[in-house]
Amino acid sequence: MKHVSAPMPVETERPDEALHVDRPWVTVVWNDPVNLMSYVTYVFENYFGYSRKKAEKLMLEVHHDGRSNVSSGSREEMERDVQAMHEYGLWATMEKAG
Repeated sequence: MKHVSAPMPVETERPDEALHVDRPWVTVVWNDPVNLMSYVTYVFENYFGYSRKKAEKLMLEVHHDGRSNVSSGSREEMERDVQAMHEYGLWATMEKAG
């Protein structure tokens, strides 16, 4: 009689034990009563290099929704983008994506 052994269970990491990878961060530009829509579009084109169409879409989100996520990346990159938006006179913050 041959002895057949059952396969050994493979240990897997539980989600709470898995290495936590930071989610990307986003730069949020908020609506304000000061800046013209054309200026906000200009900033998005000039700083981020967005096309006119994309810059206008993001500007309209700011105008109609009160905010727009205009860039995403590492925390350090988003800190730089928020600082740049402040230098252009826009109200911007950063937050975890999601």
